[in-house]
Amino acid sequence: MAEHQAGQQAQYGYIGDKDAYLKRLRRIEGQARGLQRMVEGEQYCIDILTQISAMTKALESVALGLLDDHLAHCVVDAAAAGGPEADRKLKEASEAIARLVRS
Repeated sequence: MAEHQAGQQAQYGYIGDKDAYLKRLRRIEGQARGLQRMVEGEQYCIDILTQISAMTKALESVALGLLDDHLAHCVVDAAAAGGPEADRKLKEASEAIARLVRS
């Protein structure tokens, strides 16, 4: 979690696209409910797997967008400032990329 002064809210890189991210996440939430209904309704397994694949791609798209925003905002700002915060942000971004690649 980002460190900031008491009473001051951090401005994260995705804030400009917050509404779009929320809309996409609500759509993904609807996909998850649809998957539950498919299993409850004993739908054909390949149809369920197809929907899981679509949901996975949608989540990956959100993750890549957030990563791009993070690199363009948080990492660039920290790199410009230099010092240990820059090193921390670069390491944090590298670890996030590694998690995404493994998933």
